Amino acid sequence: MEPNYSKLAKVLTGFSTNLQKGERVLIDAFDIPQAMVVALVRAARELGAIPFVNLQDARISRELVNDIDVEQYETQATWELARMQQMDAYIAVRGSDNIFEMSDVDPAKVSRVMKAMKAVLDYRVNKTKWVILRWPTPAMAQQAMMSTESFEDFFFRVCTQDYSRMVKGMQSLETLMANTDQVHLKGPDTDLRFSIKGIGAVACGGSHNIPDGEVFSCPVKDSVEGEITYNAPTIYQGVSFDRIHLKFKNGKIVHADGSNAERLNEILDSDVGARYIGEFAIGFNPHILEPMRDILFDEKIAGSFHFTPGQAYEEADNGNRSQVHWDMVQIQRPEYGGGEIWFDGELIRKDGLFVKEALKTLNPDYLLNG
Repeated sequence: MEPNYSKLAKVLTGFSTNLQKGERVLIDAFDIPQAMVVALVRAARELGAIPFVNLQDARISRELVNDIDVEQYETQATWELARMQQMDAYIAVRGSDNIFEMSDVDPAKVSRVMKAMKAVLDYRVNKTKWVILRWPTPAMAQQAMMSTESFEDFFFRVCTQDYSRMVKGMQSLETLMANTDQVHLKGPDTDLRFSIKGIGAVACGGSHNIPDGEVFSCPVKDSVEGEITYNAPTIYQGVSFDRIHLKFKNGKIVHADGSNAERLNEILDSDVGARYIGEFAIGFNPHILEPMRDILFDEKIAGSFHFTPGQAYEEADNGNRSQVHWDMVQIQRPEYGGGEIWFDGELIRKDGLFVKEALKTLNPDYLLNG
């Protein structure tokens, strides 16, 4: 067994989901090596947990969606929800030979599938211990503009890092955000104000996503005013977008443009909640510096934040509901144009580095070097 597989499996079943004896865990494997699935099964059993396995294939999924029968997906959602309700934990490892596999599928069909399956997603997110990660493939290496070998080295380094080093700083940032009212984000083509009063905050250091390294909250739904331009490229529903620019009034996205404005607005019109924000999060993983069009990595970029149209999480909830949850990222390090984050009139982070003393342990120098 590849040593990296076993090491990663132990992180996912131990640190991330903290599996206990007798707990049932669903391992959802999307186009990954069988050896990694075996490693997860063995790691779960070593902890006394009971593993269940679901194998998925992107090309087969595309074929099913491409000629959709809504009743079929409603039926599937019924038994998938029944299965999920029997689980204590969920581990998804998602590989992809082609990140654009769904790019030619009618977005209305994708939207109908997401609507049909939303109850399954909601239960998994809110009622189970869960963790999700990508699997390193040549396609991902191409996205990152790295050799396959170099990318694999990077992947296992960032996914098996010592997340405990983040705890002190994350707790301080979580407490600060939970007690903050007004947030002001500044940067190139960005001047955004909103309140997070009473929403709360959640520190994420390897418990839900791998890689990890963020603290998230959520704007009061109707409080967002101003504009933002995202400088990290993004892929959503199999389509690539660059330089997304949003304008807000009374919390609602009233204007949206970018490299694919028509498709962008189609997604934002999926339902009423898609034009409101469901998450505001600050990222600080020191190993992740450049965007690679994979949101589980890009939303953790050191010196970044993401501001997410769509569904809010119950742990930090503004009441917004949507089938969309689209993490869009702005990087504020100097080489990306810089930027500032202000809480209640106090400068918290400038050009990607925390300036408040209690938060400096989240800066790369500390996380990498101590």
